[in-house]
Amino acid sequence: MPTYDYKCKDCEHTWEEFQSIKAKPTKKCPECGKRKAERQIGPGAGIIFKGSGFYETDYRSDSYKKAAAADKKLSEPKKTETKTESKSDSKPKSSSSD
Repeated sequence: MPTYDYKCKDCEHTWEEFQSIKAKPTKKCPECGKRKAERQIGPGAGIIFKGSGFYETDYRSDSYKKAAAADKKLSEPKKTETKTESKSDSKPKSSSSD
């Protein structure tokens, strides 16, 4: 359930009220008792998108990506180049004397 901000038009009193989305807005001011309260429109909550399916550029700066790439390179194990010798399966031909 969300928390709503209210303000009385008469006495300028402001307060927060925790109520259901389906509930009707409160009209009575708890301070002066008059029915001149109205629900305020707030800025809402901040959203951070995480996980697969979102672009990395949605919330990461270039400096962060560069630092992450540098850290990744340092943490990767070093690959050593190995040369594989090819062995031929051919056997020397033997000459037979009859």
